[in-house]
Amino acid sequence: MADVEEAELSEKQKKEIAKWFFLNAPADVKAILNDEQLYNEAASESFPLYNKSYMICLEMPGRMGDVLITSFGELNENEFLDPRTTQVAIVDHIKQVCTKARPALDEELPSSYIEEFRCALDAELLKYVGEAYPKGVCSVYCTNGKDVEGPGFDFELVAVISAARLSPQNFCNGSWRSVWNIEFKDDDQMLELRGKLQVGAHYFEEGNVQLDAKHECRDSTVFQSPDDCAITIASIIRHHETEYLASLEASYSNLPDTTFKDLRRKLPVTRTQFPWHNTLQFSLTRDITKELGIGK
Repeated sequence: MADVEEAELSEKQKKEIAKWFFLNAPADVKAILNDEQLYNEAASESFPLYNKSYMICLEMPGRMGDVLITSFGELNENEFLDPRTTQVAIVDHIKQVCTKARPALDEELPSSYIEEFRCALDAELLKYVGEAYPKGVCSVYCTNGKDVEGPGFDFELVAVISAARLSPQNFCNGSWRSVWNIEFKDDDQMLELRGKLQVGAHYFEEGNVQLDAKHECRDSTVFQSPDDCAITIASIIRHHETEYLASLEASYSNLPDTTFKDLRRKLPVTRTQFPWHNTLQFSLTRDITKELGIGK
């Protein structure tokens, strides 16, 4: 009896396990926990993290536009700035809805000087995302130096892109997230770019298979006018993201001839000969491309 009691999970352990499921896999967590209070606690802690991590997009009321839920636009736990519409969305994280919106205060917005650069980049990024990601959304934030009133000071913008294809009825989801930090260095008259790209795919029919691919890159260009900076930055982003997607496609196209054959002796015995002559039928590349809408 003592052994059984020692093996029993604590409420804290149960909550941590529930949070893991919330963040990593679709599951009926409420049924697993069988505890309403623990479920609510785990959900309230997990959903804000999930929503910001996956940079989900929510529609604001009154057809004012969409808002990306990111740490860059977070004003407090439930309020998120949309720089494009200068609106602040009030969010219910668990229901994943925007309950209402309010105009942003002057102190929550960048100066007119910074806004020239931010707005120009936002316009160019919208063009690129519209061409490259059919289900994509983007936003540009000022994360440092938003009160700069003119030349002579450094500042930083962050461009984010989020695209998702959710198809739970077919037991699969796919996502793309990229974050680009752009440092405007006035003394050097240079722009330094740091990109973090992440592709996710999740298949959960009779199992739980996940892909989580990450890539980081750097680049630089000269400090120019707002419009010229925006065009150059968007071109750099396009180049690196296209290059990364091509490398992913090349990598996963080799799965049938390399990775699957490496697993040959690790596969379970099913009394059915594995079709080594036709491993192309196991194509993660095809499925991932379909889910993300790449190339459409």
